[in-house]
Amino acid sequence: MKPITDAFGSMVFNEAVMKEKLPKDVFKKLKATIREGKTLDANVANTVANAMKDWAVEKGVTHYTHWFQPMTGITAEKHESFIAPDDHDGVILEFSGKELIKGEPDASSFPNGGLRATFEARGYTTWDPTSYAFIKDNTLCIPTIFCSFDGSSLDKKTPLLRSMAVLNEQALRILKLFGSDATHVSTTVGCEQEYFLIDKELFAQREDLLLCGRTLFGKLPPKGQEMEDHYFGMLDNRVLAFMQELDEELWKLGILAKTEHKEVAPRQFELAPIFSTTNIATDHNQLTMELMKKIADKHGFACLLHEKPFEGINGSGKHNNWSISTNTGVNLLEPGETPATNAQFLLFLCAVIKGADEYQDLLRVSVATPSNDHRLGANEAPPAIISVHLGDELTSILECIEENTVYDKIYDKKMEIGVDILPAFPKDTTDRNRTSPFAFTGNKFEFRMLGSSLSIACPNIMLNTIVAEELSLFADELEKAEELKSALAALIKKTIREHKRILFSGNGYTDEWVKEAEKRGLLNLKTTIDALPYYTSEKNIKLFTKHKIFTENEMRSRGEILLENYCKTINIEALTMVDMVQKQILPAIEKVTKSLTETILNKKAVSPAFDCAAEMDHLHQVDENYKALYFDCQKLEKACIKTTALDSMHEQGKLFSTTILKMMETLRADADALESLCSDKAWPIPCYTALLFHD
Repeated sequence: MKPITDAFGSMVFNEAVMKEKLPKDVFKKLKATIREGKTLDANVANTVANAMKDWAVEKGVTHYTHWFQPMTGITAEKHESFIAPDDHDGVILEFSGKELIKGEPDASSFPNGGLRATFEARGYTTWDPTSYAFIKDNTLCIPTIFCSFDGSSLDKKTPLLRSMAVLNEQALRILKLFGSDATHVSTTVGCEQEYFLIDKELFAQREDLLLCGRTLFGKLPPKGQEMEDHYFGMLDNRVLAFMQELDEELWKLGILAKTEHKEVAPRQFELAPIFSTTNIATDHNQLTMELMKKIADKHGFACLLHEKPFEGINGSGKHNNWSISTNTGVNLLEPGETPATNAQFLLFLCAVIKGADEYQDLLRVSVATPSNDHRLGANEAPPAIISVHLGDELTSILECIEENTVYDKIYDKKMEIGVDILPAFPKDTTDRNRTSPFAFTGNKFEFRMLGSSLSIACPNIMLNTIVAEELSLFADELEKAEELKSALAALIKKTIREHKRILFSGNGYTDEWVKEAEKRGLLNLKTTIDALPYYTSEKNIKLFTKHKIFTENEMRSRGEILLENYCKTINIEALTMVDMVQKQILPAIEKVTKSLTETILNKKAVSPAFDCAAEMDHLHQVDENYKALYFDCQKLEKACIKTTALDSMHEQGKLFSTTILKMMETLRADADALESLCSDKAWPIPCYTALLFHD
């Protein structure tokens, strides 16, 4: 491998490459387009396209694609070659500005939530110059947005860019009041990614993993994660080789992969990057998940990104570390040396607190998926109740502001480590609260509710928009104030007093917190079906349409897509269970029953004096559980047919989230009881011990 400094970004058409390959005037105009959103004229586009093509061809590329993020949660691409016929029965390589800027994939089979009829197939991809083009699999990938014929957004990238623009606009209004010379504000994200690696051959033998990404059956092994010996443990050679190749490929794409380690559960790992601008971080996380799967396959692994691939051990999340920064290098969520007197910081902090309180439903909806429902509130992830953790110092400061008392507490204590050869280090007054869904961690907020397979676009759209809304209201009030200092103090005090209910630094796993949250009037939306109706409430439609993030139709379509995805996911899982029971488990149990019966008959044939009580008891247990499995499987299959026949998707969702899921739990219990009565050889699918502890 090349030195990291040489390899990093080598597959990206980044600013350094553009500066080298483009004429100075074209480079300047392109930079203006990227930084200021100016329109790119056709001549500049053609020059950029030709330079981009030449650079890619030099690296062996033959095709290009408009790389976009439809509402499937994954990326999409349609490949086109650079070839065009010449006048001598040969070919030349061409790539025009028109082809760079605009593509036309068939949009008929992408989720649209009723935005258009099925026969209205036309869709457009449009170049997003704020995200660099890159080379993947010998193809030039051009990041784009995706919209329908009438201009409606059909992707996750468009509203994300809109939300970033709105937050920039409103934050600059606030900064102007403080005399800042900043001209641009952007949100940044560092996204920690958890995942599982299991043996590829074992993965291929499990229909549930192949079709659903999680195990629908499986008895817990004698050892799980209770010894806590996996966390930060030594990496074995095969995993280490996977991680090294993953790093190399991510670095080539300019992705700042930084930290890797074993997580709590067996076969579970984490990768954390350095933060990037939110739209870039979103692109990079999509690429990271894709490369994890692809590179895992090369090393004999299957990479599982499902939030709960194994029952009874920790699932996987994705921590979204979100902050706000100016183009002058100022982190607006940095408290500074004296946060009690840092009015600008306190005002931005209050905007986040107020937004989290008033739009807690939107934050919950942004992470609502059927797979994440298995994880949230399960004492391994934050609860489904939104709350904000600030740490001792900030909490004390806000209390003093509300009570109009002087803050005089000293938080410069040293934490003694107890080993003389090690230095003391300053105590961090924002200690992490792993049970908090939304925690302040020094100069950023860590949104910890995201599921591991989720696109981070939606949560960041929500964060950007709700904070932009609060900043706009703050600016409206402060801009007309006769005396800024007193108005600012009154606004901060009022915000703390009215929204302190969302602040909580205790243990979010306890029943006491659930009761306390209810007293405070906080929402406890336990499932996706509970959360989804809030998405299109009058309050939330007003918010997004006011800031032109979504039209009302775009919002309603996304609500329908989320609901449809929920119903389809649970139905697929239920039918997979039925398929596995009928084709694998029941036939295997019939063989076990036959073997036990033959053993008993053979013993009796040798001598009636032989005691067959143990075999009879074993056979009886197998038979009882076999009958339960058989009839419960039939009930589940019939219930799925009945549920999917309903005209109302909302009614389907209610039944899937209650009746069908309960029936699936019952069927799983039947099968898991049978697994404990069978030998590993007789059981038709790889067991948890093999999946979690096979090297």
